[in-house]
Amino acid sequence: MSDSPASILLIDDHPLLRQGIKQLIEMEEDMLVAGEASNAADGIRLAQELEPDLILMDLNMPEMNGIEALKKLREESVSSRIVMFTVSDHEDDVVAALRAGADGYLLKDMEPEDMIQQLHQAAVGKMVIGDRLTTLLAQALRSQKPQQASRPDFDSLTPREKDILRLIAEGLSNKMIGRKLDISDGTVKVHVKHLLKKLSLRSRVEVAVWAVEEGLHKG
Repeated sequence: MSDSPASILLIDDHPLLRQGIKQLIEMEEDMLVAGEASNAADGIRLAQELEPDLILMDLNMPEMNGIEALKKLREESVSSRIVMFTVSDHEDDVVAALRAGADGYLLKDMEPEDMIQQLHQAAVGKMVIGDRLTTLLAQALRSQKPQQASRPDFDSLTPREKDILRLIAEGLSNKMIGRKLDISDGTVKVHVKHLLKKLSLRSRVEVAVWAVEEGLHKG
């Protein structure tokens, strides 16, 4: 891992909250706040300018909400890890954020030390989801499954796709998977796209939750 601290961009319309998070992050040697924005439009502009390692973004903001901003960031090919940070533990919000390309979803009522721990995880490329949200997500996926004619079929995957699926289930990013398997990010992306299609799942988070439920992440 590089010795330079992970750069973080904060996007939230509450100055007090940004200040609090900034103070927490500044106490950590391996993380720094590279920039902050009070609305989504400024946040998107800064994300493109700064190319931070991690973006911590509020879900409920005036004018453009976090989900819309997240979609725009992904459309603009911003490769930063994006973690939604919100008061909402509503199932639809969690699922919508993860389907739009979020790398994590944390709740604002979490303990400061837990949040810092999760940010450390996110900064090194791990997927982060608040504890009680994992259960919620698994239930949401389960309740959506009946209308699917076919269950995800692990055996339909190639050996390489199976390797990648297990690493996604461990919460690894494309970059980390590529490093581990000695292939490029682009190649990993193509494999992920294929395995999502084969399994009829819509996001890597669904893949991770499904793999953990099926016990496939244990190899």
